[in-house]
Amino acid sequence: MLYLFLVYGAECVAPYCCGGRLNSPLMLHPIWKGPLDIPGGSRQSPIDIRVRDSVFHPNLAPISTQYDPNTCLHIWNNGYSFLVEYDDCTNKSVVSGGPLENPYRLKQFHFHWGANNDWGSEHTVDSKVFPAELHLVHWNCSRYRTFEEAIMEENGLAVIGIFIKLGRHHEKLQKLVDILPSVRYKESLTEFNYFDPSCLLPTCSDYWTYSGSLTTPPLTESVTWIMMKKPIEVDHSQLAVFRSLLYTAVGEEEKNMVDNFRPLQPLMNRTVHSSFEPALKMSNFKKADVQAG
Repeated sequence: MLYLFLVYGAECVAPYCCGGRLNSPLMLHPIWKGPLDIPGGSRQSPIDIRVRDSVFHPNLAPISTQYDPNTCLHIWNNGYSFLVEYDDCTNKSVVSGGPLENPYRLKQFHFHWGANNDWGSEHTVDSKVFPAELHLVHWNCSRYRTFEEAIMEENGLAVIGIFIKLGRHHEKLQKLVDILPSVRYKESLTEFNYFDPSCLLPTCSDYWTYSGSLTTPPLTESVTWIMMKKPIEVDHSQLAVFRSLLYTAVGEEEKNMVDNFRPLQPLMNRTVHSSFEPALKMSNFKKADVQAG
């Protein structure tokens, strides 16, 4: 089980306003209000992806996911999000291709979301914020023996990030939404079988990739991020069920699970690569200027 990934305590390196988010204390979850020492700290996540600053990498192949729905085990409310966890003892559910040198096994997926539709995603694109963000978490089974070892080491994890926007009802997601009330309280766990997370991937295969970190303690800089360009759509009623979950356990004062995202972090000296042409080349701008003249 994944216990290290989503635990409490930390403070952001950069304020919300650096990504166009409101610099409001109401948006800061309590776990981000205390001090935390971050080893290194030069490759922290999430970040604001600046489209024109990203660098097209022509050798970046599409990512390939091969997920076996039978490896889906259960859903767990860990007091910060809900995790859909998978059997990772074999290579039955893996991601490969793109920036990855070998297959990475799927461990779990989870979401981050806001109290309303004005914010909620961890990453942003040109300061645009989405209501929620999905993370599919994989680990490098070729280099490391266990997931717990991989999260602490270089190139240990690969996380596919998917933006979520308000729109059409997501039919395939509804199976998950329907079972969420059973894990409303912190530490509740329920069996959840036969779910193929590939149904949550966007139809467009374009993505950005960069070297970063976990967005929850221990914040280790072990993650190859693969951020899909195109968001998926869910409707208001589906997000409302996310927001009905609780940070608190049975018998405690109820506190709705909202704003469970980390503030934006500085890019520092990193480069964000894209699998697609992010913008017009400089030569095209010059040609346009000549034609306009």
